[in-house]
Amino acid sequence: MKLATLKNGRPDGLLVVVSADLTRFVSAGRIAPDLQAAIDDWQVVAPQLSALAEQLDAGAISGQPFDPATALAPLPRAYQWIDGSGYLSHLERVRSLKGSKDEELQSTRPLLYQGGSDSLSAPADPIIATDPELAIDFEAEIAVIIDAVPMGATREQAAAAIRLITVCNDVSLRRLVLDDLQNGFGFFHSKPSTAFAPIVVTPDSLGDVWRDNRLHLPVRIEVNGTLYGQPNAGTDVHFDFADLIVEAARTRRLAAGTIIGGGTVSNRHDESLPIKRDGIGFACIAEARTVEKLKYGRARTPFLKAGDVVRIGAISEGQSVFGDIEQTVTLA
Repeated sequence: MKLATLKNGRPDGLLVVVSADLTRFVSAGRIAPDLQAAIDDWQVVAPQLSALAEQLDAGAISGQPFDPATALAPLPRAYQWIDGSGYLSHLERVRSLKGSKDEELQSTRPLLYQGGSDSLSAPADPIIATDPELAIDFEAEIAVIIDAVPMGATREQAAAAIRLITVCNDVSLRRLVLDDLQNGFGFFHSKPSTAFAPIVVTPDSLGDVWRDNRLHLPVRIEVNGTLYGQPNAGTDVHFDFADLIVEAARTRRLAAGTIIGGGTVSNRHDESLPIKRDGIGFACIAEARTVEKLKYGRARTPFLKAGDVVRIGAISEGQSVFGDIEQTVTLA
């Protein structure tokens, strides 16, 4: 089943069930007022939501037209947002950036950082920056929302806790990365609000494209309508979502509703921009610039500027499975 959170004037929005083709929705408010409430009582609530989804898809309920512009982030404010490092090719490319360190590339245990979860951005919210010189970057990722996980969880417990899957844009201000890392406490100012696709989907609804604790779909990224990348999220994964959850729970228990990001989707290749229609490309600007420096001696691709539009979506048979993130860069 597919779920979304619509604006209703309240911080956590209204939980709705969305049709399989993303064209219609029906309120799930009588089952659970919002997504966090649903996750908190998932074993009871999920079968009811699934039944409602079946009725909507069968035409037993007409529903209302679904407009992604009316959606909030699925969890507009979450108890916890943790981003991981599932793709070593991403780390290999960006570790040469100013402020990064070789020892941060870890192949035996995934890196994690705890992001701000109090105000997660809607799919159509702008990327707001206070200074055009902050090197504004996007990072297209897969994310999962989990049920409660005990401290010291096994891989089996971690995998079983995955309730919903979506796509996110982990916005980065690259010129602030150095200050954050030198302060010793990790990312803070360099990581503003993360944006999420309008739709979250249960693993069973994804069929065979969700297997081995990863999503086997290309993530398509466009900047100002030009194809920037379409790396496959199931390729070149060094740490899958079970690995990331296990690491996150190594010294603490994780609350129901915790969001785990898989890191910037990254495939190994030596392409540079612009890419061909069947090319792989990049899920962030920093990677493209690193490849350009190696091939041409300098970076040619600029970071985002005011007015630029970034569009991100995971594609299956021509459809954006979770709906698109579409954000415009705006200066405050």
